[in-house]
Amino acid sequence: MMPSQLVGQDNHVTDVRVKTVYSGDVFITYINHNITLEEFTQEMMAICRFPPDQVFTMKWVDEEGDPCTISTQLELDEALRLYELNRDSELTIHAIGLHIEVRRSRLGRTIVLNT
Repeated sequence: MMPSQLVGQDNHVTDVRVKTVYSGDVFITYINHNITLEEFTQEMMAICRFPPDQVFTMKWVDEEGDPCTISTQLELDEALRLYELNRDSELTIHAIGLHIEVRRSRLGRTIVLNT
């Protein structure tokens, strides 16, 4: 699946402009303001070309320049609400691929490392 640009019936873009930053590259796409977290995650996977089993984090940048994690529908809805409230030109998303390594300690405990 490739990233999409949704266009309304009058051929005007009616959706949220998203600037995705991943691994030094910048991608522009458009999403519906009613997008679900699952759809948004799939869109980010397509944009960044993550394999299906890739663990990654999505963060948006708020009006103060602070990164805010998007891991729930509520967090995504808040990012979109503030985008519209502030009349921002775009929603900036940083996608961060994580490399997870699972090990067992000598005591049999599972240790998860973000490498």
